[in-house]
Formats: sequence, C-alpha cells, structure tokens
Amino acid sequence: MNIEDSATPETTIAVGSSTAGTANRGGVVLAGLGVVAFSLTFPSTAWGLESFGPWSLVALRTLLAAAIAGGVLLAGRVPVPDRRHRAGLVVVAAGVVVGFPLLTTLALQTSTTSHAAVVVGLLPLTTAVFSSLRTGARPPRAFWIAALAGAAVVIAFTVQESGGALSGGDVYLFGALLVCAAGYTEGGRLAGIMPGWQVVGWALILSLPLAVAGAAVALPLEPVRLTAHGVIGLVWVAAGSTFIGLYVWYRGMAEIGVPRASQLQLAQPLLTLVWSFLLLGEEVSTAAPVAAIAVLVCIAATQRTGRARRPE
Repeated sequence: MNIEDSATPETTIAVGSSTAGTANRGGVVLAGLGVVAFSLTFPSTAWGLESFGPWSLVALRTLLAAAIAGGVLLAGRVPVPDRRHRAGLVVVAAGVVVGFPLLTTLALQTSTTSHAAVVVGLLPLTTAVFSSLRTGARPPRAFWIAALAGAAVVIAFTVQESGGALSGGDVYLFGALLVCAAGYTEGGRLAGIMPGWQVVGWALILSLPLAVAGAAVALPLEPVRLTAHGVIGLVWVAAGSTFIGLYVWYRGMAEIGVPRASQLQLAQPLLTLVWSFLLLGEEVSTAAPVAAIAVLVCIAATQRTGRARRPE
C-alpha cells in the first residue's frame, strides 16, 4: 500500500478487492503449473534410474538445479538473504531439495510410480497440518472436511491398489511426506517475504556442498549406463521439477496460502498415473477415473472455503 492508497481509503478497498481476486486466480494457476511439473517427477525419476543409481541421481539432479539457480541469482545480482531467513532456507533445502528426492528415489527401487504417487497423495493434508502448526493459520471447518475427504479417497485408493498390504518402500514414502510438508510450509512462508524463485535458488545453493560430496562418493560406487531416457529423466527432475516446478509452486503458495495451494496437489497422484501409463507403460486400474472425479470434487470444495484465518 502506498501513500496515495492511505489517503483514499474508499478507493483502496475497491482496488484492493480487485487486485486480490486477480492475484488469487493467478496464484491458483501458478500452483497448478507446479502440480503438473511435480506429477512428472516420479516417471522422470524412473527413467533416470535406468542410467544412474539412486544416490547418484539425487546428487546430480541437485548439482544441475543448483547450477541453474546460481546462474539466475548471479544474473539478477540477488543479495544474500538476511540472517533471519537462513534457518527457514535450511528447512526448505533439507526437506524439498534433498530429503524428498532422496527418499522417493529410494522408494522407487521397489515401488511402482503409480503406487508411490497415491501414497504421496497424502502430502496436501500433511502440508496443511504443518502449515497450521507453523503459522497459526486456522482454516475453516469446511476446508478440513474437504481435505480429509480427499485424503480418505487417496488412502482407499492406495489400499485397494496394493491389495491391503504396504510395500517396504512405503517407509521411505511416509518419511518423504513429513520432510516435504515441512519444506513446503517453510518455503511458502518465505515466498511471502522474498520472490519464490529466490527461495528455491538459495535453498539449492545451500544444498550444493552436500550434492558435490554425494556425487563424489556415489558415482564411483554406482554403475552409470547412459540412455536417452536416463538423460531426459535427469534433466527434467533437475530443471523441471526441482527449479521451475518449485518456483511457480512457491509463488502460487505465497498468493493463495499454503493450505489452499497444498490441496491442489490432490490431483497430482492421478496426473502421475496418467504419465506412468503414457511414458512407462504401467497399467492403470479401472478405479483411477472414479478416484480422479472424487479428488477433483474435493479440490473444488477446498478452493471455495476461502483463505485461512490467522490469530490476532
């Protein structure tokens, strides 16, 4: 708000309302683009594992993404973040840049991408809980009802698809849920203070020493068999999922709030199922369309509940 806005309160209300509505729609679009980018992560990781071991793949994707981020930060002459923001950036780096990619990549050694997708479908609810605890936001009751309904659909779909038994990779996947939800929450908060691409960029830079050490150790120990799929998968998870996807995702979260943005991810498992069928040739059960419709209804409900209330 500038001086002129302060001097004309009636005009400010009208303009602010219009601007908020536009930002709200733009935030939904940006967060939605992030979901589409993320939905390709598991199929791309499966492709990457054709050429690289799990530890090498995660290290290399972080190295490439950090190189992109570093170039952008240098080109923009972005100053180093204030000391008070660095702890939050460490959480983003640990949860989103390192933890989630590593745990899900390890899980995909024994789980199919479709199975991993539906388990990670619990991420929106997990993120909403973390956000509520971290920021003190109080989403309305209707929001939680819709979110829990969406989570119930995902859980039922997971149990039905797995025949009632969870695979060993689920331990990695549930750990990935926790660390990613923490990273999303902290990243969404920071994206309200600094541009989302800077949040992603500095988180990647913080992860660079660990990625260099990981690559130095893993590459000599894990065999590398370069294939077209492997290279494409590595490039996508580095540039598409890790940098571009996180950029639009955090920017969208900053505009519409972490809880509402996180519920858009309810569509991510179903999108991943589509990509798994088209790109990997995995079979998709007949229950998928039913689950897709139910999840989209839940998304529509959460988007109509409005922004979360915050304490005074």
